[in-house]
Amino acid sequence: MPEFVTGFAEMVLVVRDVPKAAEFYERVVGLTVEKAADDEWAWFTIGKHHPLQRIGLHRGKLLYEEKSPNPEGARWGHIHYALHVAPENLERAVKHVREHGVEVYGPETFKWMKAKSYYFYDPDGNLIEFWAEEALEKDEV
Repeated sequence: MPEFVTGFAEMVLVVRDVPKAAEFYERVVGLTVEKAADDEWAWFTIGKHHPLQRIGLHRGKLLYEEKSPNPEGARWGHIHYALHVAPENLERAVKHVREHGVEVYGPETFKWMKAKSYYFYDPDGNLIEFWAEEALEKDEV
């Protein structure tokens, strides 16, 4: 089978208030601003390994939205996604999020991935995961 996909390029989140969401993603999540927020768009880079890895925040319709098989008003919903955090920075990253008054859930450990994760919600109800690979003890799930 051919392998066409070489990596992750971008994800666009539909939000109610772009400047408010952008402030959250910059100050709380710690993403790097690529294009400052206006009323319709904001862009953040998320990866050091590939310069095109980014998250966009958008208020309004997206390209080809009218082609969606779902009815208007039900085309986009809340999502869950994970952001990689270096294991040595995981606890510090979680502390930073909590210091901004955001409730953080976890940790959850995943033996099959040798990973540890924490979870929290953005202002629009999207579930963000801070994910780090770790050497887990035998008794951890």
